[in-house]
Amino acid sequence: MDFRDLAHKFSRCIVTIGNLGLQLLWYFLRIILSAWYFISVVGNLFESYFISCGVLKKYKSLHSGKVRYLAIVIESEEAYQISRVVKLLQWLDIIGVKNVCLYDMNGVLKKSKETIFKELKNAKSIEEVNEVVALHDPDHMTLEFLSYADGKEAVAKAANLIFVEHLKRHELGGELDLILLEPQLNEALQIVGSKGPEPDLLLVYGPVRSHLGFPAWRLRYTEIIHMGSLNFLRYGSLMKAIYNFTKVHQNYGT
Repeated sequence: MDFRDLAHKFSRCIVTIGNLGLQLLWYFLRIILSAWYFISVVGNLFESYFISCGVLKKYKSLHSGKVRYLAIVIESEEAYQISRVVKLLQWLDIIGVKNVCLYDMNGVLKKSKETIFKELKNAKSIEEVNEVVALHDPDHMTLEFLSYADGKEAVAKAANLIFVEHLKRHELGGELDLILLEPQLNEALQIVGSKGPEPDLLLVYGPVRSHLGFPAWRLRYTEIIHMGSLNFLRYGSLMKAIYNFTKVHQNYGT
C-alpha cells in the first residue's frame, strides 16, 4: 500500500467521523430544543391553571377598561369550533371586555353569528348600536363579524369612490391626481361604511403567526398577540394576555 492510498483512506475516515459528529450534534440540539419546548408548554399549562384558580394574585387586578375594542382572528379551519368561540366570548364577558370583532378569512364566524348570538344572551351586533355608544356601554357585549372578502370589498369601494371624485374634479378643469394618500383612503372607507373602530389589542388563534388578512388600515396602533391553537383554549392564558396588555398601557398612562 503506497502513501497515496493511505492518505485517501485517512481522508475518508476523517470525513466519516466528521459526518457522524455533525449528526450527533444535530440530534443533541433537537433533544435540547424538544426538552425546552416541553418544559415551556408544561410551564405555561401550570401558570394558566394557577391564574385560573386565583393563586397568582397579580392577575386579579385586571384593568379591562384599557381594552376598549378587541379583535380576535381565528384560522378558518378552527373557526368551525363554534362552542369554543362561544366559550372564549363568555370568558371575555366575565373579564369585562365588552366590544369584540371576530374575524376569519373564509367568513365561517360570520355565517355562524346567529348561533353565537343565541348562546350569548346579552350580545348585540355592532350594526344594532351606535359605534360611540358601543365603546362605552358595559351592559352588553357588542360583536362585529368580518371576513377577508369584507376587506377586499371595502378597499374596492373606497378606491372607486376616490377615483370618481378625482374624475369629477378633472372634468371641471382640475388636475387629475393619481396619488392615493392614507387620509383620503380613511375618509373614503368611512363614507362607504367600512371604517370600524381600531382594535387596541388583537388576539390570533391558529398555527400561523399572522393576522390572516384582517383589514390592515384598522391595525395602525394595534398590539398583536399570538395565542396558539383554539384547541388549547385556556382561561388563564386569556387573562395573562389581557393583563400584560393593560399593564404596559397603564405604565404609559394610555
